Amino acid sequence: MSLSLRQLEIFEKIASTGSVTRAGEELLLTQSAVSMALSQLEQLSSVPLFERSGRRLVLNDAGRLLLKDARDILLAVKRVEQQLQGETGQLAGELLVGGSTTIANYLLPSLLGDFARSYPHTRVQLTVGNTQQVADLLAAGQLDIAFVEGPCHNRELVAVHWRDDELVVVAGAEHPWGRDKRVTPEQLAAAPWIMREKGSGTREIFEDAMDRAGIRYDIALEFGHTEAIKNGVAAGLGVSCLSRIAVDRELEYGRLVEVASPLLLDRSLTLLKRRNSHCSALLNAFLKVSGGVC
Repeated sequence: MSLSLRQLEIFEKIASTGSVTRAGEELLLTQSAVSMALSQLEQLSSVPLFERSGRRLVLNDAGRLLLKDARDILLAVKRVEQQLQGETGQLAGELLVGGSTTIANYLLPSLLGDFARSYPHTRVQLTVGNTQQVADLLAAGQLDIAFVEGPCHNRELVAVHWRDDELVVVAGAEHPWGRDKRVTPEQLAAAPWIMREKGSGTREIFEDAMDRAGIRYDIALEFGHTEAIKNGVAAGLGVSCLSRIAVDRELEYGRLVEVASPLLLDRSLTLLKRRNSHCSALLNAFLKVSGGVC
């Protein structure tokens, strides 16, 4: 029995989903076909690659070792396929795009739709995380390109300005700040803030702005999703500082109120790529649609 690319692809999908059933659904294979491929791979390795935790499959040390090499092999094969397909004049292939939460939720969906309509034989897989998570995935070769809203501290990556953005301080419609719509540094310091987790670009920009203003502050609640923060602010649990593109609709309908502050909250949305990485025809086409530069 010899090792096949299909077995590696199935193994990688099981590892990423933690489920034989989910892997089969995403690869359009039956559960029995996925189970058989995994069984054959484990026969070749002579040791199990997963441990079962409840209903989820979790990689063991042997599986984690194999996963890194498997992903490197699959990524190399995908690049060869894209190069060969690009030479035929028919743009095709799969692109792995990363987006930090605000960008992925509010900007990328329409761009992905435009790209899909322009290039119907391509497929884009979008991975969402905070800025640090997405940057780490790109550096590890698990993404082709990434769009983030916070500073990048990874020296393996190159950051290029993509778009301008602005954070705004927001409060609920019934909050005392909602009447004056302006706050002092003392009020900012005393407020219960609801913010994203550490590693979030929005959180880092907010903290830098508060530090530059010399304001000590208290993070009362941390939520991993912008929608949860907006709901918490609207419910009166605290105030927040979020991207204008994320709260535009809530401001328009009066669910949230923008509050003027002495903070400097302008920021740059950034395109990240690996140093010396090759810009394929597929990636170049996607960046033209999204307004980026390869």
